[in-house]
Amino acid sequence: MRISQTIILFGSLLLCSAAYSQQAPNAFAFKTSEPIVLDGILDEEIWGPEGWNSNFTQYFPSDTSQAQAQSRVKIAFDDQNIYIAAVMENTGPRKYVSTSLRRDYRGEQNDGISFVFDTFNDKTNAFQFGVNPYGVQREALLANGGARGDDLNLAWDNKWYAKATIFENHSQVEAIIPLSTLRFQDGAQNWNVNFYRIDSHLGERSTWAPIPRNFSIISTAFSRKLIFEEPLRKKSANVSIIPYVAGRTSKNYLEGTSENMTPAVGGDAKIGIGPALNLDLTFNPDFSQVEVDQQVTNLDRFEIFFPERRQFFLENGDLFASFGHPLARPFFSRRIGVDRDENTGQNVQNKIIYGARLSGKITDDWRVGLMNMQTANDEQAGINGKNFSVLALQKKVFNRSNIGLIVVDRESLAAENEQGLFNPDDYNRLVGLEYNLASADNRWTGKAFYHRTFEKGVSDETGTFNAYILYNDLHWNWSFSYLDIGENYNPEVGFTPRTDYKRLNPDLSYSFFPKSKYINRHGPKIDFEYLWNDGLGMTDRDIELSYEIRFQSLAQLTFSNTYSYVYLFSPFDPTRTGGERLAAGTDYSTQRFGIDFRSNPRLPFNFSLRSEFGEYFTGNIASIRSEMAIRMGYTANISMNFSYNQIRLPEPQNDANLLLVGPRIDLTFSKNLFWTTFIQYNNQIDNLNINTRLQWRYAPVSDFFVVYTDNYFPGDFIPKQRSLVLKLNYWLNM
Repeated sequence: MRISQTIILFGSLLLCSAAYSQQAPNAFAFKTSEPIVLDGILDEEIWGPEGWNSNFTQYFPSDTSQAQAQSRVKIAFDDQNIYIAAVMENTGPRKYVSTSLRRDYRGEQNDGISFVFDTFNDKTNAFQFGVNPYGVQREALLANGGARGDDLNLAWDNKWYAKATIFENHSQVEAIIPLSTLRFQDGAQNWNVNFYRIDSHLGERSTWAPIPRNFSIISTAFSRKLIFEEPLRKKSANVSIIPYVAGRTSKNYLEGTSENMTPAVGGDAKIGIGPALNLDLTFNPDFSQVEVDQQVTNLDRFEIFFPERRQFFLENGDLFASFGHPLARPFFSRRIGVDRDENTGQNVQNKIIYGARLSGKITDDWRVGLMNMQTANDEQAGINGKNFSVLALQKKVFNRSNIGLIVVDRESLAAENEQGLFNPDDYNRLVGLEYNLASADNRWTGKAFYHRTFEKGVSDETGTFNAYILYNDLHWNWSFSYLDIGENYNPEVGFTPRTDYKRLNPDLSYSFFPKSKYINRHGPKIDFEYLWNDGLGMTDRDIELSYEIRFQSLAQLTFSNTYSYVYLFSPFDPTRTGGERLAAGTDYSTQRFGIDFRSNPRLPFNFSLRSEFGEYFTGNIASIRSEMAIRMGYTANISMNFSYNQIRLPEPQNDANLLLVGPRIDLTFSKNLFWTTFIQYNNQIDNLNINTRLQWRYAPVSDFFVVYTDNYFPGDFIPKQRSLVLKLNYWLNM
């Protein structure tokens, strides 16, 4: 085996050198026939001295030197699995940081090593697997070339296995990833790959394939090749059935109604179609175990965006969610399963009957996403069931860019006395075309799109256009964006908080990198935002001047000064507490100062703090927002979200002292047993919410949940609503 590895290594390196003497080294995966015992002890012959990928380079605090704490990774495979071995050296004896034992840890607070596999060599989408020194695992889907941290989707779950072992001067990992877990072209001879490590002891982040520190550490633009000893074949099927049983009891004290313990059954199925497509099916889905949203104090005139948390919609969600602009999203999955109660005028949950989603690669250059969801009729609330269909297509062009098409269709079921399945007068549709730019070196990124909605009786001003370009190098970062949203643009299944305006948004920043023991980088930034429409002229303007300092400890400090102009085209209560509203047609110019500080996230006690003060419409505002966290080993994390806004306005408007407090206790008793309690007090909406969740992972990716939720009037502690949910699911591979 070792002779074979040596010959392959020498021959491959000779060929690479002949082709291009400066080409970066590749990684090699060796075929093994010996059984590998997953124990974190690298004593199998395949883990011999040849074929290791080493020489990790720093990503932080510098990107021009070798890592102080070196790592090495080796990869093998057989007909069923990918095998990974990794050794993480230390500069001496040390302790490791793990925020918890819960799966899917994230962030720079944790020690760990991650493996990124771009199985279709497009440097845009990839699978990521990570392990920390205590053997805690995480898996994620990576989209959009990993340009931002948000492109990492840890909601993706699948079966794979890992063990870690801690020694005096190093730790090591052994992992097994079934080939059925991954999507790749049958007969693939190579993938793109990278490995990166986070070392909390030295405050160091390092990568095998070097990544400039002005880009995200998860960027796929700089990956290298992983060459297999022989073509990779997928021989096993990939079919998983995930049934669940649940029971729920609730009581609504405001309406005087209650629900006895009601059983529910349903489940999901995941079916691999060919080597690169996945079919996800859901029947009577239940999302009762999903964590509640983190509340915010709402001082905005428009709807606030809350991210999707439901598992079914998150997997491969980038195919649908990456379209559009944060202010003009053509598809927002949280619109599914929510409808308007015709009796109260309030938004309520509406039962989802079934759903299906086909997503993945058609060829190396084509990606497809197709989803259909159906909600139920609710006669008591006056709700007709809705059918939601979404088609997303992406075609790779040039090196890493793509062209995309999205089609969204919302149909309403016909009433019983109407002919046909759908009401021909109640529909909402959208068609959009996009171009996404990503240069080979990742310096240039951008987007251009045009979307149009279709409704009965509406044909004018229903389009939206956006053009965006960003340039990023070591020192300079600038972008330019233009957005035009038509007056009658109405994506009912999307997220567009306001319409009928044009927006210009350029920004420019510069970074200095001093040779300093304490400061890693610093520099100024100017951000300009200008909104107008044809009828009113300028309606909003923000000019923000800021200066950011990033320390070697990972702490950050930012000073800002913002000049704002707002024109009210409709009456508005600045406190949103039901007070006297400011009149439509009035305008306001204000100035605010801000200070942001985030401490070293690696410390057992860490916090972030933002303070802002200055003018606010006709008066003044002083606000403080903070997040504090205490880590007690890896068994307990106690955090607190805090927000206080002191608003002083002249009569007849109301003064307000808006307080939002959200303590959170996260206990991880083991890698299989977790207990989370989240309490939120919000005096703006006069509510105290308690959500506590016990999770027992009794088998791989299989859980039992107990979830209790309570809402009170905080002044006298009178209950509003209360519910208890029990849920059991099981992941069965066929």
